[in-house]
Amino acid sequence: MRAKRCVRVITRLVLLVTLTAAVLLAPPPPLFAAAPPTADATGPAADGTVPAVGRAWPVGLRPRVLRGWEPPATVYGPGHRGVDLAAAPGTPVRAVAAGRVAFAGRVAGKGVVTVELTGTGDPPLRTTYEPVTASAKEGEMVTPGEVIGTVDASGSHCAATCVHWGLRRADTYLDPLSLLPPWLLHRGPSRLLPVFP
Repeated sequence: MRAKRCVRVITRLVLLVTLTAAVLLAPPPPLFAAAPPTADATGPAADGTVPAVGRAWPVGLRPRVLRGWEPPATVYGPGHRGVDLAAAPGTPVRAVAAGRVAFAGRVAGKGVVTVELTGTGDPPLRTTYEPVTASAKEGEMVTPGEVIGTVDASGSHCAATCVHWGLRRADTYLDPLSLLPPWLLHRGPSRLLPVFP
């Protein structure tokens, strides 16, 4: 009787060790994507890059990026799954591109607005903005540059008030700056163009 019990315990231990090793040695699921090159197209890119459909910054004309996108080395590792943009409390927060407000409410005490971007594939790209007091309603269609809320005075994870701007496709986090075309990312000096009658 005692021998059978020992055999069962040893069998269970071997099975537990085998399963644990398989889980620990398996590659992590693809929740985070490396920074893709910016696409110039306005529709979904065939090679998986993010289309540069953005037509406005979420706050201001060219806000200071306090912290950039830092994908973690592992699925649950440390990193920064978006960008932090400097913005004073009450600053209007704008939709970066056309889409539908998928969520406008509170998550863990912070105001969050999520916009599902039009024409960005299946599943569509989703941008998130926090902490924001939403003025747009869930299900509402928004245009690029349209005000969707204002920056909350509290709830920011930055030393100074900021807006955390994120981008996802399904469960994969992406660099939100890749939504912006080069002309919006890097403003050069103004140039005068000839005027023809």
